[in-house]
Amino acid sequence: MKIGFIGTGVMGNAICLNLLKAGHDLVVYNRTKSKTDNLVAQGATWCESPKKVAENAELIFTMVGFPADVENVYFGEEGIFQAAVKDKYLVDMTTSKPALAQRIFREGEQQGAKVLDAPVSGGDLGAKNGTLTIMVGGDEAAYQDLEPVFKDFGKIVHYFGAAGAGQNTKMANQIMIAGTMTGMCEMLVYAKKAGLALESVLETVGAGSAANWSLSNYGPRILKDDYTPGFFSKHFLKDLRIALETAKEMKLELPATKEAEKLYETLVDERGLGDLGTQGLIKLWWN
Repeated sequence: MKIGFIGTGVMGNAICLNLLKAGHDLVVYNRTKSKTDNLVAQGATWCESPKKVAENAELIFTMVGFPADVENVYFGEEGIFQAAVKDKYLVDMTTSKPALAQRIFREGEQQGAKVLDAPVSGGDLGAKNGTLTIMVGGDEAAYQDLEPVFKDFGKIVHYFGAAGAGQNTKMANQIMIAGTMTGMCEMLVYAKKAGLALESVLETVGAGSAANWSLSNYGPRILKDDYTPGFFSKHFLKDLRIALETAKEMKLELPATKEAEKLYETLVDERGLGDLGTQGLIKLWWN
């Protein structure tokens, strides 16, 4: 299948490599063209705009930073919807607003496209290893058609319902991660202050009922002073804001998630460390 991919950052680039490995014909676009150089070197074709990608592919994936970027990619002057998209598949994998996923679905439906929202979880390692978890909402028939392609870069793929359901599932995922990230950081801060051997603490805690993905994947990075982004802190803060905004619309109070948002606001907005990985939260305690 001829696939277009818009947004070749940390996650998108790794997904593209897996799509190329699976034998797909790939056209790519990224605002910073150099971030597609390795893909072009392996056989992908560069396109100069999202519109051009849509014109040259049957299936178009998008994976950009923020909801405003998603809007521009789909609805902008050189956006996807400026191309003829009848009978094409449009899949947004950005973690974005459920309401925006529904808007894209409605516009796609009017133009005869098949639209899915399909955010992912698993970080940079999951993207590199092709083991992402993919949460899908939108056109169920399109999901059935594309499930084999999802399996080229994902391990677990679930369809959750109408447009926006994938994004709502990702919000639930991010709410859970907020708890594990803050818990991991406070655990390490406490253990260090108590004079414990942190490597042994990680090994012991990770083998018991407190085991979780953040602990096993980000704890060792912290001990190595490795704050490279598997997932940017600025993007995680964006996700928490979307989750809390959507929860407010549902008339839900999420006090623990609200506290995590405040901590990441301090890291990103006040200290300017949004380009660190989410494990950079520990820097609120450790300089």
